[in-house]
Amino acid sequence: MPATPVVPDGRRPTLADVAARAGVSTALVSIVMREAKGASAATRERVLEAAREIGYRPDSRARLLRSNRSRLLGVQFGLQHPFHTDLVEGIYAAAESAGYQVALSAVAPSRSERQAVETLLGDRCEALILLGPQAPAARLAELSAHLPVVSVVRRLRPAAAGVDVVRTADDEGARQAVDHLVALGHRDIAHIDGGKAPGAADRRRGYRTAMNRHGLADRTRVLPGGLTEEDGATAARALLDARPRPTAVLAFNDRCATGVLDAFLRARVAVPDEISVVGFDNSHLARLAHIDLTTVGQDASRLAELAVGRAVARLEGEEPSGTETVIAPHLVTRGTTAAPPHGVRSSRP
Repeated sequence: MPATPVVPDGRRPTLADVAARAGVSTALVSIVMREAKGASAATRERVLEAAREIGYRPDSRARLLRSNRSRLLGVQFGLQHPFHTDLVEGIYAAAESAGYQVALSAVAPSRSERQAVETLLGDRCEALILLGPQAPAARLAELSAHLPVVSVVRRLRPAAAGVDVVRTADDEGARQAVDHLVALGHRDIAHIDGGKAPGAADRRRGYRTAMNRHGLADRTRVLPGGLTEEDGATAARALLDARPRPTAVLAFNDRCATGVLDAFLRARVAVPDEISVVGFDNSHLARLAHIDLTTVGQDASRLAELAVGRAVARLEGEEPSGTETVIAPHLVTRGTTAAPPHGVRSSRP
């Protein structure tokens, strides 16, 4: 039969509780929990067993605070962005490997970036990793004067003083999407823009560059869009009324592309038989079987690893601040792209 608990219900077990359970001194329990020398193997096992029995967990946060270190990386992310979810998963893994913990603070329609960052600063985070920040560069530079700041998936031109940047080559990703569609035979390719969102300007430029390179400058068509399904659906409805109607669409991101697919489905326009759709990010949304979206992939794991690596390198004083790391995207072909309808394919190159 299990022994009678020594900790009253509702109270967090302490070192003294473990010591009473194991029949040793509190100092000896502290030695075991710190994995320091001074306890035999048998004593160490008895103390650990007592800790398990009463549910004791070392308070690593308190221990770090006593040493004036939190080893805590603050991560600001967008609650409504599927790709940010993928990045956060990678950040957790990379931070754990580096011996750091992660504190999350979300940006939502009812919660600003400033609120999200202030919460992380209040938690005594040692560095900030900001996913797709939209704050002015001057604000990011102000933050970086106090602690390491890493901006993920946003280009800073000119780079904000002291802010490290980790991003994908967004313009190259848009070019890959256009090249893929042209290879299938498409000539009338529209782009649904991301407005002022991080990466939008580069994707817009990459789209125009690729269209020009394929001799399709006169068929370039950029529609106002945004980051959400609603933005994509609104743009898609405008395309349905356009004459001539494009045979392919490159959306700003996967959420926007999902809205495009929904609008086409409601209008009984078949994808990809009548019109092809390409997203951007390769988020978990794009990989769902019923969406099966062709998209430009960003390597979330690599971006997360690099972001954590930059933050830790800054904290350990190993590297200077204000660096930029750019990784290549890769096209992921799925079921939303195909050759244009018979008779639509242009004879132009």
